[in-house]
Amino acid sequence: MPAAPAAKSCVACGRTIAWRKKWERDWDAVKYCSSTCRRRGRRPDDEALEAAILELLGQRARTATICPSEAARLVAGRNGATGEEWRDLMEPARAAARRLVVGGSVEVVQRSQVVDPSTAKGPIRIRRRRR
Repeated sequence: MPAAPAAKSCVACGRTIAWRKKWERDWDAVKYCSSTCRRRGRRPDDEALEAAILELLGQRARTATICPSEAARLVAGRNGATGEEWRDLMEPARAAARRLVVGGSVEVVQRSQVVDPSTAKGPIRIRRRRR
């Protein structure tokens, strides 16, 4: 029996897509982890959040971390939002961090330990990838 192909990441949310037998014939075409991600796709805010995360990390010390909420607030402010509208960007900010982890530019940490962003629950911090 052939081994299952390597897992890949959803292009929308960055979560790991586990191989399934029913996808055997079209595994190369699978891009999304769910129908929700397929419907949502990638939006302009997603690109802005990735850029904001990298910008904020670039402004800090090499070992510093940021919270996804900082990127959400930055993007919301640039979009003219006032008040609490940035909260709607929190999950997209976490998704942007997951995509950046897949790209190899950042790490997601909890309690100073690197964690898998696909399974992390609760508050996370983002830092530049250590080499």
